[in-house]
Amino acid sequence: MAAAAKQALQLARQLFKLSVVDGVVSADRVAGVLEYVEKHLPAHSVLTLKAYHRLIATEHAKSEARVEHAGAVTAPALTAIAAAMSKKYGRLVTAVSRANPVLLAGIRVRVGDDVYESSVAGQLAALSLSV
Repeated sequence: MAAAAKQALQLARQLFKLSVVDGVVSADRVAGVLEYVEKHLPAHSVLTLKAYHRLIATEHAKSEARVEHAGAVTAPALTAIAAAMSKKYGRLVTAVSRANPVLLAGIRVRVGDDVYESSVAGQLAALSLSV
């Protein structure tokens, strides 16, 4: 890793730590960090901001359960999914619903990099791999 990239990543990590309050990314803190960076342009500011953005996006994805579904999903079902994921991860997780007709039937839940799937499309894909 080049020295410039290493330095930018180190600064991005420090800025990221300033942006998190009680394990959650704070919009106010992020705004403050961006304001500071704008006023005091660090060396390699583009590299630093790209790394900072990646860290914030990764952390934000951990607090959102993207529920993909082929049919309709009720509000109580979304609430139950959010509660189950919050309990599993030990942090507040909100559920966001997105239609995905490719699933045929069932749901797929993504929290960060983790995927939980119970869909016909997923079962057919697993079946095709086993043959």
